[in-house]
Amino acid sequence: MSTATKNHIGRKISRIRELRDMKQEALAQALGISQQAVSAIENSETVEDAKLEEIAKALGVTAEGIKNFSEETILNIISNTFTSNDSSTINAINVQPTFNPMDKVVELYERLVQAEKDKVAYLEKILNR
Repeated sequence: MSTATKNHIGRKISRIRELRDMKQEALAQALGISQQAVSAIENSETVEDAKLEEIAKALGVTAEGIKNFSEETILNIISNTFTSNDSSTINAINVQPTFNPMDKVVELYERLVQAEKDKVAYLEKILNR
């Protein structure tokens, strides 16, 4: 990315919008402006701070995030996180349960014991008739 592109706020807005899978029309509607106005903003090298705040809110990011956006940084994070030579891909999707698995095992065991007790009681009832 050239220096001009690095500081081109409009291109950063455009790229973030695309990464969020949002069309210009959707951003325009969120901002209450026309699609042509969004296109003009994305072609602008600078954007007023107040307008940048509105755009950031509509995109679900901060104005500072737009200003500091760097596609190279994102690609580096992705390539460092998801390399095929190590287990970091597995670690990246590792989900930590919000419960204690041992508690669930104990709960299951207690239910099985209760089911056996119920079965024995039922069989004794039938045999005592």
